[in-house]
Amino acid sequence: MSPKLFPPSLPCLFIHFLACVSASEMPRLSISGRPNWKNLKAKSNSPALNDLKEVYYTQTLDHFNYRPDSYKTFKQRYFINTKYWGGANSSSPIFAYLGAEQPITNDLVVAGFLNDNAPDFKALIVFIEHRYYGESVPFGSLDNAFHSTNTLGYFTSTQALADYAEVLMSLKKNLSAESCPIIVMGGSYGGMLASWFRLKYPHIAMGALASSAPILYFEDIVPQDIYYVIATNDYKEASMNCYKTIRKSWSVINKIASQANGLSLLSKIFKTCKPINDSSELRDYLDGMYTQAAQYDAPPNYPVNRICDGIDKASKATADTLSRIAAGVVAFNGNKKCYDLQAGNIVTYDRLGWFWQTCTDLAISMGRNHENTMFSVAPYSLENYTKACQQTFDATLKARPHWIVNEFGGRNIKRVLKKFGSNIIFSNGLRDPYSGGGVLRNISNTLVAIHAAEGSHCLDILGSSKDDPIWLTKMRASIVKILKDWIAEYYKMLRS
Repeated sequence: MSPKLFPPSLPCLFIHFLACVSASEMPRLSISGRPNWKNLKAKSNSPALNDLKEVYYTQTLDHFNYRPDSYKTFKQRYFINTKYWGGANSSSPIFAYLGAEQPITNDLVVAGFLNDNAPDFKALIVFIEHRYYGESVPFGSLDNAFHSTNTLGYFTSTQALADYAEVLMSLKKNLSAESCPIIVMGGSYGGMLASWFRLKYPHIAMGALASSAPILYFEDIVPQDIYYVIATNDYKEASMNCYKTIRKSWSVINKIASQANGLSLLSKIFKTCKPINDSSELRDYLDGMYTQAAQYDAPPNYPVNRICDGIDKASKATADTLSRIAAGVVAFNGNKKCYDLQAGNIVTYDRLGWFWQTCTDLAISMGRNHENTMFSVAPYSLENYTKACQQTFDATLKARPHWIVNEFGGRNIKRVLKKFGSNIIFSNGLRDPYSGGGVLRNISNTLVAIHAAEGSHCLDILGSSKDDPIWLTKMRASIVKILKDWIAEYYKMLRS
């Protein structure tokens, strides 16, 4: 589905979102935000899309109240693939992919782990879209759904989990598949949802694969700057010269910008499509480029190495810091006539929806408090973030930074989950900056942490490719073995 811009009836959301948020937005939690997304899509097993059937479920608007509005419904989209399923009588498993902060159609091709392994497991595949994204929109349209905080008030992670529970229970009933075990899967925010779903609805999901799920990145469980520390280490590992050049560049940008005609000079150096009006435009663009490259640093292109190769080659030809940085931009994006610093600032409902979520129950505290990264110091301030949220949505809106920890836990996670949790795989790539908020150690024999030192964001849940390195193939094989052990244990219990 092509992105929709805000209608004329919502000018305040449009204006305030760009003015107040773009500079401080946290990096997106998305499985398909990698720089080589188009290549991945082209290489994916696209014939698998022909086996998917689109279905719409009549979903409850509000699962937790009994107000008149609570009984309203909307159409929630999901896709189902029965090609490989062994059938209800065989008790073959159901792989349920939990959609996150984008239309589910974005994940149908990219989350190829399900398609790759369904034949071996004789599994039924289900991809369920998250409410308020894609076509799964309450109140009849995106315009209506995003009209005010009254209509957005049903847009929460707990409501989304209850949606998934309804869809899966209905699906099992309709297919007479009550004995078929469900394994929920997801990547990034979807991985968080998968782990929470297993904890919240263990009678529905027999297990969960939570790929790159930073479930500990709330309150002060992990340092606010852990994302940027890990991203910085990725660049250090690639090239110390590259790291030092990037670290130095921020002060050079500020110095030039403060001079007469400085902004014009910056526009010329970086070949911007439009004149730079404020140095923050360039800083935000570079900040986003560096974090995106680190988060999705994956074979065969390895964007961090690509950026650093460009910077290092230019370093041999010039001592000019910003010319080196500009060479990194060219290396990352390709040689273009000009570079659009606002390309990532297109306002879509997906983007606004994710901002709403981080303004409410997903209040992730991410910032840079010290000069221990290659990025400029920019501490996280709940007060300032709340102001941006209020200016965008409503003056009365307040985040609930303690809610996720209260609802799902997180503190003393090993001690707490060891008592009652089971059958969750937490998989992470340690080059992914979000791995700093992930579970990286085994909690028990069935609460397992799998990680790869060379891995990046959600790489394990993508479809296999001839370019996959051995460590990635082994990582996926480890996940498959654990899933098979769970299912074997389930069958044993079923027979007894």
